[in-house]
Amino acid sequence: MKKILIAAAVAAIAAAAVPAFAQNVAIVNGKPVPSNRVDMLAAQLAKAGRPVSPEMQGQLKDEVIAREIFMQEAQKRGLDASDDYKSQMELARQTILIRELFADYQKKNPVTDAEVKAEYDKFAAANGGKEYRARHILVEKEDEAKKIIADVKKGQKFEDIAKKQSKDPGSGANGGDLDWATASSFVPEFSQAMIKLTKGQMTQEPVKSQFGWHIIRVDDVREAQLPKMEEVKPQIAQQLQQQKLAKFQEELRTKAKVE
Repeated sequence: MKKILIAAAVAAIAAAAVPAFAQNVAIVNGKPVPSNRVDMLAAQLAKAGRPVSPEMQGQLKDEVIAREIFMQEAQKRGLDASDDYKSQMELARQTILIRELFADYQKKNPVTDAEVKAEYDKFAAANGGKEYRARHILVEKEDEAKKIIADVKKGQKFEDIAKKQSKDPGSGANGGDLDWATASSFVPEFSQAMIKLTKGQMTQEPVKSQFGWHIIRVDDVREAQLPKMEEVKPQIAQQLQQQKLAKFQEELRTKAKVE
């Protein structure tokens, strides 16, 4: 009976010791290293966009143990008492606390679907209407532009002249091609002349802008091709979240009494 009681007592002590040991990743130089450090490191990596797979758990454990070894050595050398260390710790404390403040604000002030739709509708209104597939040739002088118009009328190819003479480095090499764009994408003088043209037409007189003299040709016209709201919803939500956060920060600055 006595042996049974002793065995039971030993088993109870062993069972009680298991959870306490399980709370530690290791014991380094007599100091326990809590297992939650592995969890914290994993969470930190996940926040940075590097989710931790089960295969990486061993690496994280090694990393946590290595940190404890290095930290103990630094403390042994008294580095945790230096002014530089204390200054860096204060900066780190501020950074973490500010990050938590902003995360808390964003959590409590999420962007709603209604806000996303309103922003998308605003975008659609500003970018709707017609799109133009235009080409242009940009030169410095009006006389040059008039001669080019005359040359095109005589049969020279607009694209060839653009490649040789256009001063616009972006479109010149592509035969003056400006790709699909709305009229609002261009300077007013350019867009006003362009929208008067129908498919295949070229300006009969040079168009002056801040960049020089343009000869414009419209190759095609279509209704603006806008992305569907669901396709751009994540980008709109992120933009609105940033705007909300910026407004929150500005409000805090305004309310603060700075002397």
